[in-house]
Amino acid sequence: MPPILGSQRFLEYHKLSGTRVGLVSNLASVDTEFRHSAELVTGAPNMDLVALFGPQHGFHADVQDNMVETAHSHHSRFGVPVYSLYSDRREPTSEMLDGIDVLVIDLQDVGTRVYTYIYTMANCLRAAARQGIRVVVCDRPNPIGGTAVEGPVLDLDLRSFVGQFPIPLRHGMTIAELALLFNDHYQIGAELEVVTMSGWTREKYLDETGMSWVIPSPNLPTLDSAIVYPGTVLLEGTNLSEGRGTTRPFELFGAPGLDPDNLASELNNHKLSGVHFRPMTFKPTFQKYAGSTCGGCQIHVTDRSCFKPVTCGVAIILACRQADPLHFEWRQPPYEYEEVQMPFDILAGTKQLRYAIENDYTLGDIEDRWETELDAFLKIRQHFLLY
Repeated sequence: MPPILGSQRFLEYHKLSGTRVGLVSNLASVDTEFRHSAELVTGAPNMDLVALFGPQHGFHADVQDNMVETAHSHHSRFGVPVYSLYSDRREPTSEMLDGIDVLVIDLQDVGTRVYTYIYTMANCLRAAARQGIRVVVCDRPNPIGGTAVEGPVLDLDLRSFVGQFPIPLRHGMTIAELALLFNDHYQIGAELEVVTMSGWTREKYLDETGMSWVIPSPNLPTLDSAIVYPGTVLLEGTNLSEGRGTTRPFELFGAPGLDPDNLASELNNHKLSGVHFRPMTFKPTFQKYAGSTCGGCQIHVTDRSCFKPVTCGVAIILACRQADPLHFEWRQPPYEYEEVQMPFDILAGTKQLRYAIENDYTLGDIEDRWETELDAFLKIRQHFLLY
């Protein structure tokens, strides 16, 4: 039986009676019966939906690329304004919040620090704290499970819209747990309450819950893409294709001139747990190398219980750089509103990973470098786990 989501339980939340609701959501904000949260609010006799707010990629999750802003609009069905929080403003203004008693947040996170929906949530918490508006966060499963934690922890000198708080690349938390962590431990200080799920346990991936995968953003079309995303998102900070513009984004990677067979052989020789690299050529239809044939691989996760996506992503960069050192490059700014820092550094959350790659550290040495910070994060994280 699928879990009962926070969005299904918040209708019974007695403090919402007679309130005017602003809803932060997108196309994936549906329950296990595929009812959108806006439908649930407008169908409730004791709530009035007065505004919708959409994160990156738009309320309809139809904008493909990063750094493509979405305009404000009006929702014809619900008859309310739709405010974009990925536009000239990424935080609700006092004018947007005017007439709202409670801000309800129902967004599907994917378990990776750089996925910006959690920072849209944090920005909403800040704005609500200033305006004295209550916030209710409806919890949802972490689709890649809530037990594994991996990768470097963000250095606060590299804060950006893809990283505001010192958490690792794969954080192993739900969105409501993150809301509590951000609001309490990192002292945003909003009047926050969370509506928990029932029937979800931490070890479950989304396909083990009985829920269907609903695309949260255009380039995470499957659960498979979300599973590898904590590592292959790092490729966005390089001139390697991360598979955008193909039907398997973040599962395919490569670049023109790379030899697929040699690359696959090199990566498979690492004997990384739970993964196999299959040689492949592909031709992106947009973004990096659009219309050009790339040599590379497809990532096949064979055992996700031991698969380490961040380690996998680093191994890919090491192998591709070694295979074609003359053409491998780090992407230059700007990236996600950051004009100075290197895109790879803000994605990794540290300059040390790029330094280690440039200086030919072994994969084992690189993993060892983030263990101490991970241990410290795990102690903090433990206080905010709800399941």
